[in-house]
Amino acid sequence: MAGHQHTWQAGSTHQLPAAAAGLAGPRASTAKGDVICYYGNRGEPDPIVLTPGTYGLSNALLETPWRKLCFGKQLFLEAVERSQALPKDVLIANLLDVLNNEEAQLPDPAIEDQGGEYVQPVLSKYAAVCVRCPGYGTRTNTIILVDADGHVTFTERSMMDKDLSRWETRTYEFTLQN
Repeated sequence: MAGHQHTWQAGSTHQLPAAAAGLAGPRASTAKGDVICYYGNRGEPDPIVLTPGTYGLSNALLETPWRKLCFGKQLFLEAVERSQALPKDVLIANLLDVLNNEEAQLPDPAIEDQGGEYVQPVLSKYAAVCVRCPGYGTRTNTIILVDADGHVTFTERSMMDKDLSRWETRTYEFTLQN
């Protein structure tokens, strides 16, 4: 799993309702039976159970068909495909490179339509996987690796004091409990 957060994004938290544990219908699950869901502050009011696969998430709903999201997903899948022969630290560096790609994916009518007049002055920056605009952009990258034995490596790269030249990377490792 790899992702990043943007500044100027309204922060909100949501508690999954207790009823979510009893969702009807077929479930996506891991080999251990865990159910994977997507839940956001827009879109469907209830968690969406995800089937196995690769999903893209940008500053919109899951799988919004923005070109930057599709491009980022392609880069992610290529990095994962190459990962089998790589040491973990190199894989993490490659995934951070994916999250920090500033190549504009234009034209993208979906972004232009959604952003309206606001996005036009910064469109070439906003249409990249990694957004670097004055007062708005990517501030944190997160990589979460979980191996078959439940060993988790959680790496987060965060901008310091809104200064694009100062970043801090922290890694935490632990093992999931059964």
